[in-house]
Amino acid sequence: MTEYEVTTDQNPIDFGADGPHAIIQNIRMIMASPAYSCPMDRGFAWSPDVDSPLPIAQARTAARITEAIHTNEPRAEVVSVKFEGDGLEGLLKPRVKVRIRDGTI
Repeated sequence: MTEYEVTTDQNPIDFGADGPHAIIQNIRMIMASPAYSCPMDRGFAWSPDVDSPLPIAQARTAARITEAIHTNEPRAEVVSVKFEGDGLEGLLKPRVKVRIRDGTI
């Protein structure tokens, strides 16, 4: 089963995306959208952790991103969530590794 790494880096939206490309694009959108930012679906996306110690912020953020992907893009399975950036500077960029579930494409 192929694994894909997804980041919050901005890519142009491909309105004709299909297959794994569409699923990865959806996951990127979930990761880039803070909770309550989508007017017609306030529960979409995830709620970032603010003002917690670094290890707690990473654990909570990983759990919230995993839950948001599970809820909003069930065709993908989260394998791992890692972070890059400097937590001491208040910058944590998630890198999520996912697998596309068999039979969903």
